[in-house]
Amino acid sequence: MIRKGRREMKLSAGEKISYGLGAIGKDMVYMLSAGYILYYYQDVLGVSAIAMGMILMAARVFDAFNDPVMGVIVAKTKTKWGKFRPWLLIGTILNAIVLYLMFAAPPSLDGKGLVAYAAVAYVLWGVTYTMMDIPFWSMIPAFTEGGKERENLSTLARSCAGVGSAIITIITMKCVYVLGQGNERMGFKWFALIVSLLFVLFTLVTCMVIKEKSTVDVDSPSVGEMFRALLRNDQAMTVVITIVLINCSLYITSNLLIYFFKYDFGTETWYNSYTLFNTFGGAIQILSMMIFFPVLRKFISAIQVFYASIILSVSGYTVLLVLSFVNMSNLLLLLIPGFLIFTAFGMLTVLTTVFLANTVDYGEMKNGRRDESVIFSMQTFVVKLASGVAAFIASICLTVCNLSSDTAGTQVAETAGGSVAGLRLTMTVLPIAGLLAAIFLFHKKYILTEENIEKITAQIKEKTS
Repeated sequence: MIRKGRREMKLSAGEKISYGLGAIGKDMVYMLSAGYILYYYQDVLGVSAIAMGMILMAARVFDAFNDPVMGVIVAKTKTKWGKFRPWLLIGTILNAIVLYLMFAAPPSLDGKGLVAYAAVAYVLWGVTYTMMDIPFWSMIPAFTEGGKERENLSTLARSCAGVGSAIITIITMKCVYVLGQGNERMGFKWFALIVSLLFVLFTLVTCMVIKEKSTVDVDSPSVGEMFRALLRNDQAMTVVITIVLINCSLYITSNLLIYFFKYDFGTETWYNSYTLFNTFGGAIQILSMMIFFPVLRKFISAIQVFYASIILSVSGYTVLLVLSFVNMSNLLLLLIPGFLIFTAFGMLTVLTTVFLANTVDYGEMKNGRRDESVIFSMQTFVVKLASGVAAFIASICLTVCNLSSDTAGTQVAETAGGSVAGLRLTMTVLPIAGLLAAIFLFHKKYILTEENIEKITAQIKEKTS
């Protein structure tokens, strides 16, 4: 139970900047893993797509146990450096090491040995990422009050995270080719090392500048108590399932995009078109989070922005579906649905974090306990779950469509027939279905409007004053 009241939790400009810098580094690492692990092991090293899909899904099942337990550990932590920063720093260093090793598979390994290496490395990456991700996002509800203060910090952090993701999406293949001098295997190894070092540096800045201000003193519950508290928080569960549906839709497309440009759209310099498209998309996503979202919020509520974003993304995928049967060889035409989809997902990334942070206050009012670490551990888990499910679906698509490094793009088009169509349909129809399911669930179950959040915040202040 909460025993002490909270004083005003205002972050300085320096703390906000350092927190944003940490978000950049964190999502650079995440995007490198989520966006390129399947391609690295399947297309570059020759591991079967199905084997990689099973590894990614198995790792997510393991996370089902690992993430909530980590949330409990963070909740119980009390040190002179605070509750969150020690785990943030330790997790970052370990995750950086594992990330490098994951993209530096020994050349001597092949067959089952390579599959085993990929499995162990990816599971360890997930564990160490959880160690730093949960305390990182748990800082938001612990350091801010509900309403605009929290929304602004969430917007900043997610915008910076989007910058980190965009940087990796834009530069990875170009850097891989330059660093490896055409050898993708060596290129990924050196690129992963650079990203790992930047990750550690950015997190060090965050840990040195951010001072933990929360005066909330929470009894340390058992794992069972934590799960029961989460299950009683119907709003947290609603947001969590919504996050799964949205992210799974996005990750299906992002996992297959590189194969589309290499084997369907592409030429010998396919990575140039891929880089150009991602540069455009990354820029739009950043603008969406940093400009489009704040502007829209001046006129409409966060929930209304959410609905608009879903409609925008579905529209984008619909245009992409139409183009797939008309003209998929013109990069300029692809930028039209790209604009709609990247704009939508930029705003959705911010919104889901805001909504989840709000459920912490709701849970405190309903259950008498602030379970920010546990709830945000669920965010970590479901985002990784979505990436695992999406990668597994992508692996099935790659297997059915028979796409690999041994097949030239022209051969795919000429000999595989429906393979290209299968790739295009998987990239469009499944995301549309996931997004429609997300908006239906959210509209039916989510009740934390701005008015309700203000009432909840006021009630909490009365109890803790």
